[in-house]
Amino acid sequence: MSYTRFLAMIATSTVVMFGLMYLNTYAIDHVFFSQTRMWMALYMGGAMAVIMLSFMLGMYSNRTANIAIFAGAVLAFGVSLWLVRSQETVEDIAWMKAMIPHHSIAILTSERAELSDPRVKALSVAIIEAQRGEIAEMKRYIEDIQANGDAPEGTDRDMSSQ
Repeated sequence: MSYTRFLAMIATSTVVMFGLMYLNTYAIDHVFFSQTRMWMALYMGGAMAVIMLSFMLGMYSNRTANIAIFAGAVLAFGVSLWLVRSQETVEDIAWMKAMIPHHSIAILTSERAELSDPRVKALSVAIIEAQRGEIAEMKRYIEDIQANGDAPEGTDRDMSSQ
């Protein structure tokens, strides 16, 4: 088996996992590139490389290459996990672009669940309304920040009057 093919398989699977993370988004206009999801896909790819190579060691006999793949996969896992947990690379717009799909999942779950308790149904409706409002607000902020830069300190959170 070719190591190039193995690495292509891991890279392809990692990209596919990144895309699959958006399938539970409620609406297509709630899909934004998310650094957090990218880091998550990379740590899953790192874990998958270790697991798959471990199962297929008999097919890959170059000890040096195997050690390099294990080391690279563990490094990719560790760095990506740290980036997810620390949110070190995530600033205002990146944060909102990550939060919109996250809020969209709450809408999907709340809208499609088979709820019977009236209290839970009411909570679900409130969550849907809140998440839709927050998504709309984040989209306005993204537009405004991209067009005008950061708002001055002390600016009210609610831009709906603008």
